[in-house]
Order: sequence, then structure tokens, then C-alpha cells
Amino acid sequence: MADVAVRLVTRAERGLGDARMRAAVRTATGILATNRTAALDGLADADQLRDQAHAIRRKAIDNLPQLLGEWESNAHANGIVVHHARDAAEAVHIVLELAAAQARDDGTPVRIAKGKSMASEEVHLNAALEAAGHEVVETDLGEFIIQLAGETPSHIIVPAIHKSRFDVAELFSADAGHAIAPQVEAEAAYARNRLRRIFLDAHIGITGVNFAIADTGSICLVENEGNGRMCTSLPRTHIAIMGMERIVATWDELDVMLALLARSGTGQALSVYTNIISGPRRAGEADGPDAVHVIVLDNGRSGIVGTEFDDALLCIRCGACLNVCPVYRNIGGHAYGSVYSGPIGAVLTPLLRPDDLSARELPEASSLCGACSDVCPVRIPLHDLLLRERRRDARADASRARRAGFRVWSLLWSWPWSYRASVLVARGALRVATRAPKPARHAPGWVGAWAGGRAVPEVRR
Repeated sequence: MADVAVRLVTRAERGLGDARMRAAVRTATGILATNRTAALDGLADADQLRDQAHAIRRKAIDNLPQLLGEWESNAHANGIVVHHARDAAEAVHIVLELAAAQARDDGTPVRIAKGKSMASEEVHLNAALEAAGHEVVETDLGEFIIQLAGETPSHIIVPAIHKSRFDVAELFSADAGHAIAPQVEAEAAYARNRLRRIFLDAHIGITGVNFAIADTGSICLVENEGNGRMCTSLPRTHIAIMGMERIVATWDELDVMLALLARSGTGQALSVYTNIISGPRRAGEADGPDAVHVIVLDNGRSGIVGTEFDDALLCIRCGACLNVCPVYRNIGGHAYGSVYSGPIGAVLTPLLRPDDLSARELPEASSLCGACSDVCPVRIPLHDLLLRERRRDARADASRARRAGFRVWSLLWSWPWSYRASVLVARGALRVATRAPKPARHAPGWVGAWAGGRAVPEVRR
């Protein structure tokens, strides 16, 4: 797990030094990116659909209070209990209270089967539940792997993308107490048998929410393993944690989102399981929970709405931007020190954690190549957002000396004669640096930082 107290450059160097992780990430992201291209090519007009998706998500953010109010009213009529959490602590408190209500007098721990939920990772829910004495098991295969490893997700949709089958075999063998062969079939069989009892014995199922549908008060979960369906139908209580921005107005809008989500994320026309939940089990129904609770999580999101950064809230968590990012593919997800990694993580994390200095480093971890913006299914201008955050932080962090230096530079380049003179001085300095690279790399301030990771170019006449 990345240590957020350590600077980004140090975390990135750790990732660059892990050849096994880098090979696993490059292979998997390459496959996902190729599959995405092929899947979108199968649409009659993918660009038009992406424009439509952008408009849908933009309208949802612009009308967020009204949509949430409509959805909550309809959800309540369906028998869903809606909670609002202003921050991570309040979301965790709500879940702990619901779990405590399931506690047994004999001291038996409450068993919780968790489906994949980035929002629950964001609020560090598992640690809080375990500290309260509850038994929590991740049932998504990737999440189960990283839970055994004691790590956080390395990718938005493929949490264990950084693990090879040999890594997984080691983890499963330790969990089983006997050897599990490093073969996908053997590993899948072990996980299937291991998790089946969890589904049957769980008192509570916890999941995320991909989308809420305002006009019917429903929630939608998409997944490929069936574990989400088991977590929402077998336990007596279902708790869903939903980022407040994850909402659409109608089923027609949901249709557009689903057409792009799976194609952009994994290259599928549609996820294997699309689960629509509109309330608890009704009289005469064999399956389903007795109670459904949805926690609408703010945790900084409302503070982003209406700002120059609120396009970040359009994200549908497909992970396409991670799969094409040259930085992410080399340093891995844990170097970001956040549950949200890659380009969207570099934008979103500093917005959700504005007082965290380690998060403010993330926008610097970008080549600004624009590949992330090109592939985003809802056309989030990620490279523009990264530049806006860099500009904001530069203004906030610049010292008086640095501000004065840039003013002098601006004045020097305001007239042809001073511009030419400054270029002559810079050319001379670069020639000296080319002939004596070591002193350049050890120069104070940003000069040494710039030269330390680069070969100083030879200056032409």
C-alpha cells in the first residue's frame, strides 16, 4: 500500500523499480485499451453517443439537487431507506450503526459480504468495520485478492491489475494453508469455493452504486462475476454507498451510460450482470433483502459543483483513461496514494482532499499528452483540468522570489531586444551545462530538479 506521507516522486520511483508490477500493468492495460477500441468501432456512431453521454452527465451535475430529491422521493416510496453522509466519518458511522443492529447476543461477529465499491474504499470502510469486530470479506475476485494482500485497489475497475497469477497463487496458498497452483482455473476454483459460504452466511451485503435512476427511485449495479447479485439478494440487509453525483434522470439516459461504460472499461458490449434494485423483497418474492439502505455520499463533492473543476464529477468510473496513460502504466496505481488513480485520480483526489498536500502533487504526475481526454466516454477534458489545478496550486504556492522571477522573465520577453539578449544568456548557460552536466544536476532549486532527471540537450548555433 502506498504511504501517502511519502512524496509522490518517491512512490513513483518505487513503482518504476517494480519490474513485475510494471509488466503486469502494461499487459493488462494494453488488452483493455485494444478491446475498448474494437468495442466502440462496433457502434454506428460512437462519437455521437459520447457527445450525448457528456450532455446527460453535464445536465445531471447542473441539476443535482433536483435529481437527488426526485430520486429520494421515489426510492422512499419503493421502501428504500435513504441516508445522507456529509463526509467519510458520517458514512462509516451510518454503516456501523446498521451493522450493530444485526449484532448477536452470543457475540458472534456480524458477517458482511462486500461487492466492489470504490466509494467504500474512499471512506476506508473495511478498516472501521473490522475494528468494530465485524467480519468483512470482499467478494469481487480482484478486491478479494488485494484484501488478502493488505492493499488498496491499483485500478478503478481491475483492482488487482498489478498482480500476476504467481502473486495470486502465493496469496491463495497462504489463505488456504496448502498450495494453490499458479493457474487461472485453479485460482478461480479456490476463490469460488472460498466465497460461496460467505454469500450464504452473510448477514449484510454492501455494494456500490453505478447509477441511480431518478424517475423510478432505482439503483443500478453492473458487474461481471455475479457476486454483486449475490450480495444484494441473499443477505437480509443490503447497504449501498453512492457518490452523490452518480445519477441519471431516466431509463433512456441509463441506456446511453450502459452502452458506453462496459465498452470503455473492458471492451464488452454490456457487462455480464446488470442489476436493477428498486426496493427490498416484497410479499411473495423468494429473493431479496428485507431492508435496503442507500447512503448518498458527499465527502467534498458538493464543494466541486459549480466550480471550474466540476467536469470531474461527470466520470462514470470506466477506467479508460488509466489504460492509455503513459504515467499510470509505468508507476502503477499505488503511486497515486489514493483509491482513485490515473488521470481521473490526479484530478479528483486533490478536489476531494483539498487540505492534503500529498494529493496536490498528483496533477504534476502527467505528461499532458491528452490521451486520457481522447478516450473518455463522457468527454471529460482531463488535461485541461490538470492544467487548471496546476495553475491554481502554482498561484497559491509561489514564493515572492518566484513571482518576482516570472515577472522579470515576462518583462524580458516583452521587447525584441531584451528577448534576444535573454536567449543569448540562456544559450550560454545551456552550453556550460552540456559540458559540465554534473554541476547542473546539483544546482539549487528548480534548475537542479529539472536537470536531475534529464540529459541537458546540446545547443545548436
